[in-house]
Amino acid sequence: MPSHCMLQSNAPGNRSIAAFVRAADPGRGRRCDSGLCFGTMLSRETILDALATIDDPELHRDLVTLNRVESVDLEGEDGAKSVRIGLKVDRLNGPGQEALRALVEQTVRQAADAVGGGLGGVEVVFSTSLSAMGGEGGGQPQASPGEGASEGNPLPHVKHVIAVGAGKGGVGKSTVAINLAVGLARMGRKVGLMDGDIYGPSVPTMLGSDRYEPRAVGQTLIPFELHGIKAMSIGDLVEDGQALIWRGPMAHGAFKQLATQTDWGELDFLIIDLPPGTGDVCLTMSQLLPLTGAVIVCTPQKVAQDDAKRAHAMFDKLGIPVLGLVENMSYFIGDDGKEYDLFGKGGAEMLAHQLAVPFLGGVPINTALRRHCDAGDPSANFTKDDGLAESFTGVCRAVEEQVQLKAMMGGAGGMRPTMSVS
Repeated sequence: MPSHCMLQSNAPGNRSIAAFVRAADPGRGRRCDSGLCFGTMLSRETILDALATIDDPELHRDLVTLNRVESVDLEGEDGAKSVRIGLKVDRLNGPGQEALRALVEQTVRQAADAVGGGLGGVEVVFSTSLSAMGGEGGGQPQASPGEGASEGNPLPHVKHVIAVGAGKGGVGKSTVAINLAVGLARMGRKVGLMDGDIYGPSVPTMLGSDRYEPRAVGQTLIPFELHGIKAMSIGDLVEDGQALIWRGPMAHGAFKQLATQTDWGELDFLIIDLPPGTGDVCLTMSQLLPLTGAVIVCTPQKVAQDDAKRAHAMFDKLGIPVLGLVENMSYFIGDDGKEYDLFGKGGAEMLAHQLAVPFLGGVPINTALRRHCDAGDPSANFTKDDGLAESFTGVCRAVEEQVQLKAMMGGAGGMRPTMSVS
């Protein structure tokens, strides 16, 4: 593994291009405490990502999505740059305008501190433009900056994007995601796996990619090809064991670059392993990629079901179809051949019925699964005589059936959801 890699912002105004460079080239980058940087200077991209974290208090959507950001201008030298931001408002000198000005300035300065770019003055200039507000006159919010370049599908050669998520950590979400990808590939499908768990990537260990050096051609990452799939993880680009302590805009940028700057080629499925919970990365994914659907991983016990309900509510609010639930750690078979329900059994299946979504199958607790994951050999889950192949193959077939069903209902191309918060 390299000591670290970084993502570097490109020219201002280009929100979809960034270069991955190696630490061995000290002239092109700067080492961060996190082990991964977005460049040595503050950029328009950084500021737009920061502004995307500020919601309009009435419409409950961010300033960028609402097209309220009219301009972002940077002046001066590195370390002492000043920024001028033009914002559209309903009316000048309205209530809350000064509070918004202060919040924008604070957020932009925090973003500048996060990338170490340095910042002098921050000027916020307000103007009115009712046509862009989507309120008076019945107008609709215009496309946000940068969306024009990715209008439609930013991954046009990927047929189906499937997110694998959970309402909490520790339920085996990454295990299911990896074996779903490998299992679909063994069924003859072209499959990619993206480790979107920005803060706790575990794919490199379980897939075995941590034994190899990452490669890039220009600004494009070349995914690892292991176990019949293409894969890329943020964990492959940073120092082993490094904690990624990032603010929302940095996590947003890392996810976006992994998704759109990896050379996935033509794929039938791109499986995305999401971080646990309902945070920034899930929202970024929903705004960036056309999702065919999501798979929720849950263990049998009540506390896990409660969190799975939250995950379902999140996907529902983001407009992402839920393909179904997988029950991991469903049961344990001891050396005596007896079946033990350590965490109960059937909880996820009952929850699936309650939520009116398909139950995709159960995966038992199996010491062989643990060994194969630790060894970075998920293919062994499908070749050894330990019952794992039947479980995972059943889940893969159920997922593909749900995808085909949605395709028959008119959702073959996926969708880019929009978030509506009430």
